[in-house]
Amino acid sequence: MDKNIAIEVKELSKRYRNTETLAINHLSLEVESGEIFGLLGPNGAGKTTIISVLCNFITATSGEVMINGINLKSDADNIKKIIGVVPQEIALFPNLTAYENLRFFGNMYGLKGNILKEKIIQLIKTFGLANKAHQKIHTYSGGMKRRMNLIAGILHSPEILFLDEPTVGIDVQSRAVIIEYLKKLNELGTTIVYTSHHMEEAEKFCTKIAIIDMGKIIIEGSPAGLLRKYSNCYNLEDVFLEITGRSLRD
Repeated sequence: MDKNIAIEVKELSKRYRNTETLAINHLSLEVESGEIFGLLGPNGAGKTTIISVLCNFITATSGEVMINGINLKSDADNIKKIIGVVPQEIALFPNLTAYENLRFFGNMYGLKGNILKEKIIQLIKTFGLANKAHQKIHTYSGGMKRRMNLIAGILHSPEILFLDEPTVGIDVQSRAVIIEYLKKLNELGTTIVYTSHHMEEAEKFCTKIAIIDMGKIIIEGSPAGLLRKYSNCYNLEDVFLEITGRSLRD
């Protein structure tokens, strides 16, 4: 496998129990090391299912996944050590403080002592939470919870970071802080796979995009390349609607 390929997916399919439709339909893709790869699609297109399979939260029905040359099916434990995950739902303990949450997740990643303490202090300061570090999560605003959710996913400096709607439902300031930090993380070498419904954000943030629908990739390329291909479109949102249509999705 090419050493510059961080993620290689071949003929991946997922069928949930008691359903006829494939949530992922024989999907193949490659993500190069150092990319910010956006998975965009309507509701129900399969974005979260793809992320869940790549992170080994659920098992694919068929197909193969290689992450940094490691086979997901045969060596998931070693993959866990090199990936970070920021799920769509807030994955924090509401009755623990921010510091207690991060200490718990840090211990799960094998971080201990002063190394962990310094990392926590650095990150909560970076994300403007230093004066709230010892408050319980359930007292946090939505934007603060989103920032904490991200910190929990990057605490161990993962080589590959999976982000499922990391800025959904938050204020403009929190979104700006999160995106700015993710760009810096990417510049340091972290490969990012990202889903979002924010087309303007994705157009500015991603180096490559795959638009998916019904579990299949419809088209992929750089934001600029997609706009050149669809010369009648003014922005990525126009391209998205051109490809996926305007009918409402549930």
